[in-house]
Amino acid sequence: MPIRFMRSTFGVLLAAAALQASGQDFPNRTITMVMPYAAGGPGDTITRVFAGAMQKHLGQQIVVDNTAGASGSIGTAKVARSKPDGYNLLMIHVSHATNVAMYKSLPYHPVDDFDPIGRATSGPMVIVTRNDFPAKNLNEFVAYVKANGPKVSLAHAGVGSASHLCGLMMMNALNVKLNEIPYKGTGPALTDLMGGQVDILCDQTSGTVPSVKSGKIKAYAAAGKARLPQLPEVPAITDAGVEGFDINISFGLYAPKGTPKPVLAQLTAALQKSVGDQEVRQRLESMGISAVSVDQASPEALRAHLKNEIDTLGGLLVKAGVKAN
Repeated sequence: MPIRFMRSTFGVLLAAAALQASGQDFPNRTITMVMPYAAGGPGDTITRVFAGAMQKHLGQQIVVDNTAGASGSIGTAKVARSKPDGYNLLMIHVSHATNVAMYKSLPYHPVDDFDPIGRATSGPMVIVTRNDFPAKNLNEFVAYVKANGPKVSLAHAGVGSASHLCGLMMMNALNVKLNEIPYKGTGPALTDLMGGQVDILCDQTSGTVPSVKSGKIKAYAAAGKARLPQLPEVPAITDAGVEGFDINISFGLYAPKGTPKPVLAQLTAALQKSVGDQEVRQRLESMGISAVSVDQASPEALRAHLKNEIDTLGGLLVKAGVKAN
């Protein structure tokens, strides 16, 4: 082969490699968005909504990969080990923060092994009860729970779940210990609540609002400082003078650590366009979930949110001595 041709070919290869390293040719093939929970749940639906929206702005297909197990840690580890080129992403919620407290060791670190792209959703929580729960209003609910403590049953969807975390925060804020009843998912817990087998459930509006509106269960309070647009007649827990009880389940998008900055910038831009998309917002609102504001769909906002969740919710689990089986 002539030396001139070899030099020319080598130069082309170097230029292509430099272009790829800078992310200027991104994306040029299909992107995979890993959802570390089972198909069919709210998280899966959220991921598919954003995959469909973001691929319009990136000009390449985004496929969803459900790699479930171990409270989301299996799918999360899969992304952490992947090449940091922007073609393998992770959409995950609070378990990204709480798994650090629940597991003795993880094959990844939620901060050190990922580059944040931005927050995607905001999922408020609400305290609901069986229909014949004796309290007539929020103040009576607080008084009854404090007075009866372990006699009151608190259902949740399993250790480390959103409803479990919400229940722990409620007990901590009210300084009371309730009778915890774990279930294998929110569905069975909600079914028993509607049937009157358990007293209380604190869970995301995406799963509870339809049952509240149909009159199958009662709602007493939003778990935060403000009323919910989905249930405007239901007071905030702070209306009863209860402080330190503010929890919101947010999904965020991550890339493996070391992903080129231009690639991260493109992904963040596509996410921001998606959270501002009216169709996306309407689809999420129909599920009782809100897309975050555009400024919250940023690496800085997600980084701060993750740190807060590690400190507050992880701290709750440590205080309660909760560990994964």
